[in-house]
Amino acid sequence: MSFPVTRATFDEVMVPNYSPAGFVPVRGAGSRLWDQQGREFIDFGGGIAVNGLGHCHPELVAALTEQAGKLWHVSNGLTNEPALRLAKTLVDNTFAERVFFCNSGAEANEACFKLARKYAADHYGPQKNVIVSTRNSFHGRTLFTVSVGGQPKYVEGFLPAPSGIRHCTFNDIDSLKEAMGDDVAAIVLEPVQGEGGVLPATRAFLKAARELADQFNALLVFDEVQTGVGRTGALYAYMEYGVTPDLLSSAKALGGGFPIGAMLATARAAASFVVGTHGSTYGGNPLATAVGLRAVEVINTPAVLGGVRAKGQRFIDGLNAINAEYKVFREVRGMGLLLGAVLAEEYAGRAKDFVKAAEKQGLMVLVAGTNVVRFAPSLVIPEQDIDEGLARFKAAVASIAAK
Repeated sequence: MSFPVTRATFDEVMVPNYSPAGFVPVRGAGSRLWDQQGREFIDFGGGIAVNGLGHCHPELVAALTEQAGKLWHVSNGLTNEPALRLAKTLVDNTFAERVFFCNSGAEANEACFKLARKYAADHYGPQKNVIVSTRNSFHGRTLFTVSVGGQPKYVEGFLPAPSGIRHCTFNDIDSLKEAMGDDVAAIVLEPVQGEGGVLPATRAFLKAARELADQFNALLVFDEVQTGVGRTGALYAYMEYGVTPDLLSSAKALGGGFPIGAMLATARAAASFVVGTHGSTYGGNPLATAVGLRAVEVINTPAVLGGVRAKGQRFIDGLNAINAEYKVFREVRGMGLLLGAVLAEEYAGRAKDFVKAAEKQGLMVLVAGTNVVRFAPSLVIPEQDIDEGLARFKAAVASIAAK
């Protein structure tokens, strides 16, 4: 059944928890999108760091369509070949010895947090249950994950929040030390705070977190939902830092646009999830894992990962050149192709204005809070698309600076 729909249809039939842009995309190819009117956009947002290989990458389309003709779903009373192949690939290429599949980053983090508490209870008793996270972090939208994320606005109206959560200041080792104690089950960190403003962790902070986790018999959990699968120029960002976690959450680019999440774990930690302690109806389904496997295979190559670093520098140079002329940013920061342009004081709180101005120029960008314009394009975005997109962004910046 087919009938016309428009942006206005959203307001008529959808729950109003989103405020989508005024145009409706209908087709994508590579780093470009087209809306219902045929207008073309360059995509510097990547579906919020999801479309790691752009839109409709032929390798992912082939993997999906091939699997769709074979097997879509089986219960978690069975396993399947694509899930086993993806898990084996992740184990072979990371610290992990065990993998749990789910459907999203929030679910991957939920699994990490539950496993951390179960592990602590199994080995040290139920009193060891505190999760230490950082203020201004983001770990998903379930009640548990927004509570671990240190942004009070996300739990407003949903209280009481889960207890046993303690927050420290990101990149502040003394603050992390103050949060620690024998009751701590896990330290949860983003190697780069994404929604919190595209703020990379320092190597010293992550190293201190590893040492403190060991000192207090706690697990170290890295939320790599946004940084994982090539986004920073390594398969996972922990590899860039040389600090290895016990648990890691992955999603977004893992499926290249197809919904999938994963928890990566050491065998010792994973052993606490015995049969019946956790599950997911759709987690590890053949469609998602077939696509995820191909995404990892394409991205985890020297050509793509090296290209991320080079393309990231091209972005930084271009953004700095724009800023040299218009003075709208305080700094440009990030890693690889997860970058944030922090607005100068004069433009504080106006990140959304830059998104809207870019839209008028045929460019899609993101925000990370109210003061940071975020860029998370395809990891294989062509240089000419970077240059043309930056030219469009320059025009957007000029339109704001002129006011």
